[in-house]
Amino acid sequence: MSKVIFITGATRGFGKIWAEAFLKRGDRVVATGRSIEALQELKDKYGDLVLPLQLDVNDRKASFEAVNKAKEHFGRIDVLINNAGYGLFGTIEETSEEEARKQMETNFFGVLWLSQAVLPIMREQKSGHIIQVSSFLGLITLPVLGLYNASKFAVEGFSETLATEVKGFGINVSLVEPNGYTTDWSGESAVQTKSMSIYDPVKQAFSEATATPGIFGKPEATAAVILKLTDAPEPPLRLLLGSFAYPAVKKVYEERLASFEEWKSVSEEAHGA
Repeated sequence: MSKVIFITGATRGFGKIWAEAFLKRGDRVVATGRSIEALQELKDKYGDLVLPLQLDVNDRKASFEAVNKAKEHFGRIDVLINNAGYGLFGTIEETSEEEARKQMETNFFGVLWLSQAVLPIMREQKSGHIIQVSSFLGLITLPVLGLYNASKFAVEGFSETLATEVKGFGINVSLVEPNGYTTDWSGESAVQTKSMSIYDPVKQAFSEATATPGIFGKPEATAAVILKLTDAPEPPLRLLLGSFAYPAVKKVYEERLASFEEWKSVSEEAHGA
């Protein structure tokens, strides 16, 4: 049975690749993006299987309206994939208020609004799957991406909570956590802060670390994985994507646990008698 998939940020990168993967197997896709023109290619190729909608996920009202249009058009929404987002590159001190707020508006609040909008529909259906495109940087951090890290940590926290709240309605929540991929996430889509030369050594170290051969995955390789995720009867809460995500996360979590253990007696002392 074909599914109805609602995907944000479907004009390029993961969003476009995944939209095509669903369409090729006969699913119906609500493809959203800031530019309706950029979605025309999908419409021309797949016709009535696609409902293209212009959407700025920062606009809560527009997000609810888009979800309602999708429901009216296809009759249901089986899967929501919150993919829209971008990277903000720069150190914490360099980041302006406007840059910080815009990063959180898109990467966190945009995800929140769409999740809220789709819940009444999925509750009524007694089924649904909300997939949040987070990052392995929602579990660990890298320098020069502080606000991006923060936005993904926020998505992780609210989505884990959401999963416990809606499981009884037949709704699953999954967090997809890719390592770096060769999309334009760090290129045309990215925003750069105004640089302070004092941080040049930090940025140089970051550049050298991310220049490791093979560190970036191939976006096309994720398509089959996303199909498997949406088809799973019991999908996981978290799914790391890429070869580098797991060892990086494992190392940091082992270090955290060791530090907790080292300071355990002090932690217990703080509880009081």
